Amino acid sequence: MNRVRKPRNPEPREWLARDRSLDYIADYKPFNMVDGEGIRCSLYVSGCLFNCPGCYNKVAQNFHYGKPYSAELEDQIIKDMSNSYVQGLTLLGGEPFLNTKVCLKLVRRIRAEFGHEKDLWSWTGYTWDELMQESYDKLQLLSYLDILVDGRFLEEQKDLTLQFRGSANQRIIDVPKSLENNKVVIWDKLIR
Repeated sequence: MNRVRKPRNPEPREWLARDRSLDYIADYKPFNMVDGEGIRCSLYVSGCLFNCPGCYNKVAQNFHYGKPYSAELEDQIIKDMSNSYVQGLTLLGGEPFLNTKVCLKLVRRIRAEFGHEKDLWSWTGYTWDELMQESYDKLQLLSYLDILVDGRFLEEQKDLTLQFRGSANQRIIDVPKSLENNKVVIWDKLIR
């Protein structure tokens, strides 16, 4: 008797940006105050495989959604960020760590033009531990960030009173301190 093997769900560590990303962005929002601390520019990349039930941006899970990332958009982001009142850039999605080609190009340019005068935030469905076991491009992107909000959105832990998070399992991580200490260090401005 032949047994048909059921396909297994792939693990996040098997998801490579080079195999998935189409370099599309779902949206760009300049000068907002909801995607991190201060006034920010936010880039929403297209494509996510986590498929969290209750996702607030379900349309951006599609890797074909939106429009291709362009040099013109990148120049606009840099121009918008040059305003003194803009604190930084936030990468959201979709899943930024499955769009590393776009995200790395942008964060490298931001660091080249602004140094650490502007901060870099990102939301991800990956946990810190998953990212530590990931591919080089994901670790490179992580190394440019100041703040990472990690973990999948869990509808059963949804809490609208949380600062910069949708569910209680998600953490706001100080990336430089975490990399330096080789363990997760929670952002010290977190309101509990």
